[in-house]
Amino acid sequence: MSRPLHPDVALGIHLSTICSRNRYTTDPAPVIAELFDVAGDRGDVLAFEVGRWAGYYDDEHTAVLVAAIIESVPGAEEWAPTGREKRSAPAHGTTGFGPAYVPPTPAG
Repeated sequence: MSRPLHPDVALGIHLSTICSRNRYTTDPAPVIAELFDVAGDRGDVLAFEVGRWAGYYDDEHTAVLVAAIIESVPGAEEWAPTGREKRSAPAHGTTGFGPAYVPPTPAG
């Protein structure tokens, strides 16, 4: 039996989705307004999610939205380094690939 997502998690997913859907915008004002509207009084969740999103997705194609997020959302700039760290982290998983994978020693 599955459990529903915690409301903060669901809100975070919604906020990140708004950013991703609008990542290439040249007019970030409506996006920022939508983020504040959706977040309501949860400025802490807003700053955490969009700050990490901005750090992770910051590049020449998303620069307009990233700059608007950092400039307009109080606290977002504090979370951007966490997003950058996640972006540069090595892949991980249980598939036998990635940095934790050690090839077998050839028999010999």
